Amino acid sequence: MSEPDRDVVLVVDDSPDTLSFLTEAIERSGATVLIAVAGDLALALVDEVTPDVILLDAVMPGLDGFETCRRLKAKPHLAAVPVIFMTGLSETEHIVKGFDAGGVDYVTKPIAPDEILARIRTHLAIARAARSARAALDTTGRTLLAVSADGSVLWCTPQAGQLLAAVSPVPGGPQALPSEVVDWLRACLAGSAPPSLTVKGWSGPPCTLGFVGGTADEILLRLSRDDPTQGLVRLRANLSLTAREAEVLLWLAQGKSSRDIGDILGLSHRTVTKHLEAIYAKLGVENRTAASMIANRYLQGST
Repeated sequence: MSEPDRDVVLVVDDSPDTLSFLTEAIERSGATVLIAVAGDLALALVDEVTPDVILLDAVMPGLDGFETCRRLKAKPHLAAVPVIFMTGLSETEHIVKGFDAGGVDYVTKPIAPDEILARIRTHLAIARAARSARAALDTTGRTLLAVSADGSVLWCTPQAGQLLAAVSPVPGGPQALPSEVVDWLRACLAGSAPPSLTVKGWSGPPCTLGFVGGTADEILLRLSRDDPTQGLVRLRANLSLTAREAEVLLWLAQGKSSRDIGDILGLSHRTVTKHLEAIYAKLGVENRTAASMIANRYLQGST
């Protein structure tokens, strides 16, 4: 059992000499060393203990380092853990492959002890700063996450991570968003989608994703699991809507079509259209996108 105030370094390498050399150097620096001699063993080990940094050999029999890194990074609790590749391969294509797999750094063998310790210290400091920033956001109730355009989660605040686990395409699986959310993200970037979307969870009530902004490289989202009755109260109180109009607008703000709203509320398409016309008039807008934007300002508590 490692001491709580010591950094934990996981070394994954099939070479006994490399493992012995690195263990001695790292333990002299005051850190705790965990060892795995194969990629599959590393994947099993991190389910028991979360390391602070991972040193990973790129070339190993069986599961190579690149695939091991991809699988490690697919685990939500390891998304922000830095991975440093170690290998004798120094061609550009291998270096790029390591970064594409999720690595943050690359050292070539033979490894100089002072160099690897310096890199470990640097990446630990960066990771701590990032964790502190996410924790600070978390304490203020900011359930934020950043994703790429393909729906892969780049980082998230702790509370957002808990909610995110409920909407993963595979329960307990990779930290990525469902395909329908990816389609919505792309539409948001193009300016052709409402700024929020409700996603059905694997357990508990649905979650709402709110588009904050970003680019194709990093999209910032807000994730929430609000009591829908509170949303209805806010809409009625702030927008002078009837109870039924508030229900229609609530579902509209969650990206539902008029037909879907009718099915959910047990209304005819004609009745939904009449409610929408009344809502647009009260809000002073002409279309559903503008109405959704106004609704989400109140639903997200920014007005």
